[in-house]
Amino acid sequence: MAQLTLEKLQKRYGKAAEVIKSLDLQINSGEFVVFVGPSGCGKSTLLRMIAGLEEISAGSMYIDGQYVNDDTPAERGIGMVFQSYALYPHMSVYQNMAFALELAGHPKQEIDQKVRDSARILQLEPLLERKPKDLSGGQRQRVAIGRAIVREPKLFLFDEPLSNLDASLRVQMRMEIATLHQRLGSTIIYVTHDQVEAMTLADRIVVLNKGNIEQVGTPLELYDHPANEFVAQFIGSPKMNLIPAILKRAGAEQSLVELDNGKTLALPIATPAEAEGQSVNLGIRPEHVQWGDLEQCEYQGEVMFVEHMGNETYLYLDNGNAGEPWVVRNAERSPIAAGALVGIRLPAACCYLFDREGRAFDRLLPTAQH
Repeated sequence: MAQLTLEKLQKRYGKAAEVIKSLDLQINSGEFVVFVGPSGCGKSTLLRMIAGLEEISAGSMYIDGQYVNDDTPAERGIGMVFQSYALYPHMSVYQNMAFALELAGHPKQEIDQKVRDSARILQLEPLLERKPKDLSGGQRQRVAIGRAIVREPKLFLFDEPLSNLDASLRVQMRMEIATLHQRLGSTIIYVTHDQVEAMTLADRIVVLNKGNIEQVGTPLELYDHPANEFVAQFIGSPKMNLIPAILKRAGAEQSLVELDNGKTLALPIATPAEAEGQSVNLGIRPEHVQWGDLEQCEYQGEVMFVEHMGNETYLYLDNGNAGEPWVVRNAERSPIAAGALVGIRLPAACCYLFDREGRAFDRLLPTAQH
């Protein structure tokens, strides 16, 4: 296990291309931390900097309090699992897992013990004599993980390891990686663009955007208390609905907003006096939107498309704006079809409010009440 500390870490390519912009982050010993964000946000570059595969342009990195900017990957005590399995096709599973230890000059008996211990943990014992071409995608990924485990690294790094697998294998491998973390108690940093992987695996999530950290927190902290619109829409699937509004009356305990259809809604959200009169966005998650009588609802919208998932239904509504359709999630099967006109209610206790820069105002109700 290892503690990782990043101080003002930067990565530049030339003078203009700044990929990582002065990041500060501490990852505690034994934590499972996931870096998540859209393509091009810098998450894989940051992981490669931690691994020692990318040069650090500025700032400092410490592992267990030791300055490691100039250390090689081997000296940092890091094991990395890549998106591609990167197995030697002419070697058996045993040979692939043992190769790094052989290069390092470990005794044969020690190598054999470590390979077989790792194979037992990953349920690879029956496959040790097979070649990679004889393995499924999930089995190959387990071999790649085993190759990292045998080196007994201080820190495990995973770079989108499940993206080449089909949906059912991704679910299985998520469970296996989570179980592996529980068994080993290792510090793991895991990169993905899939927020479902982030929510199900992480102790803490680091949300990255354009080389900056937008927010760090537990999965439920980010889901229930997003710091801004970017996090609110990136964490959660389908993403949060945003509705243009005007802050008509600010207050320390309640705020009044005027929606884009002229109706008003009082929200248990604290807003400063200087924000009064400004354009804001009201946010609400698809599972919190309710529908009902057309005359008694804040909105009405035409159903554009319906997704029947079996245990739940998603409605995509034309809300009259030029932006994206709203999404409504119903935890039951719904008889509503495309073309229907439905009334939409926005429960005040479930709403969020964002200022014109996209920052979230403070909500006053605890999570359990919505």
